Amino acid sequence: MTTIQQSLRDSKGARWAALAVVSFTMMTGYYINYVISPLKPYLEEFMGWSSSDFGVWNSAYGWFNVFFLMLIFGGIILDKMGVRFTGIGASLTMILGTALQYIAVSNIIPLEGTILGFKTQIAIGALGFGIFGVGVEVAGITVSKIIVKWFKGKEMALAMGLEMATARLGTALALSASAPIALAFGMNEIPSISAPVMLGLGLLVAGFVAFIWYTSMDKKLEKSEGVKDEVSEEDAFKVSDILFIITNKGFWLIALLCVLFYSGVFPFLYYASDLMVNKYGVDPKIAGTIPALLPFGTIILTPLFGNLYDRKGKGATIMLLGSIFLLVVHSFFAIPAIDHYIIAIVLILFLGVTFSLVPSAMWPSVPKIIPEKQLGSAYALIFWVQNWGLMGMPLLIGWVLDKYCIIDQTVVNGVTKTTYDYTIPMIIFASTGLLAIFMALFLKAEDKRKGYGLELPNIQ
Repeated sequence: MTTIQQSLRDSKGARWAALAVVSFTMMTGYYINYVISPLKPYLEEFMGWSSSDFGVWNSAYGWFNVFFLMLIFGGIILDKMGVRFTGIGASLTMILGTALQYIAVSNIIPLEGTILGFKTQIAIGALGFGIFGVGVEVAGITVSKIIVKWFKGKEMALAMGLEMATARLGTALALSASAPIALAFGMNEIPSISAPVMLGLGLLVAGFVAFIWYTSMDKKLEKSEGVKDEVSEEDAFKVSDILFIITNKGFWLIALLCVLFYSGVFPFLYYASDLMVNKYGVDPKIAGTIPALLPFGTIILTPLFGNLYDRKGKGATIMLLGSIFLLVVHSFFAIPAIDHYIIAIVLILFLGVTFSLVPSAMWPSVPKIIPEKQLGSAYALIFWVQNWGLMGMPLLIGWVLDKYCIIDQTVVNGVTKTTYDYTIPMIIFASTGLLAIFMALFLKAEDKRKGYGLELPNIQ
């Protein structure tokens, strides 16, 4: 009599529990990603930052990933060592990077003078954000591979959508709560910039503990499938895997669409609270609550669109539609005459729809183009391309604001308050949507030629 061994991933409770645990770890990382974004006006007023300083700090997210190829090495480690080793390492890296950011803004250590031409505070904090960027990006590709591991042939796009939605709760918390937390723990009406960062450090430790718990679930999954080693000799990384990936036209179209789309969203969120203050007249104390609405929209819509892709297909069409919406939203943000905060709320909500469309279809489409054993390297290479935009766009916007967009500077009680015109930055963001439309059209045509199945359902 033949005994049929059932995989643990066939248990709905087990695979959704695994998803919940790793999603929480990513949520803690997404909080730190945006923790200082709503604090830009306070950083300028009370710590003497310029928009260029703010741009350098946020640009540092991609320094090590881009110039030292840390993301690509992370993908190679993921394919060679597996999700457990890589995920633990990524979590510890996030904690280390955030600890340096806390030191930079907490005044625990006096940070005077400059380092390599940067203010010491900016240099230390940027170093920390760069290290954190390595950790959170490697964690991202690790979690993507984990989801493929548990959900291949099942509700994969829905699972990826739910993971992204959960992670963006961290974004919403950072955007909405950072300023109130800083003010609550401040003294004499001077906000405590370090308080929301300390909260994030605590959350990251909790996320690390959660991932340790996940590793036991991962071992049980492999035991249920009769797998002795997480990475078999047959599936281990080979240099030829990289060559296969980078010679695949479909891969490059996905990667370019990714960098263009995300360059129009993530860097925008760094500046969105400041946009609300300068263009729409929103009080800095609550300005972050408006861009915080964006992630809440994705919480519902990303899983919805992912489920649609799972059951009905049309992945390439979904990505094209999202790119069109990105162009429309930023074009309206760029129109100077449209300056009522209600309009800003509507546009942010619409951007939430946009932010749900493309990722819900893009990430589950990668396994249709690249074999599973090369997914770690493929996701890493896509994230590496994406990091060029995440590094360059904040730097560009900060420089443009200081160079061309200052319309007023006033000094009150020794504190300088700067007012900006965000028209040119928003035109730059809109251009990412226009270019993303072309990439989506090319991808749709390539899918038709190669038969990747991007328009077909994931559930067969």
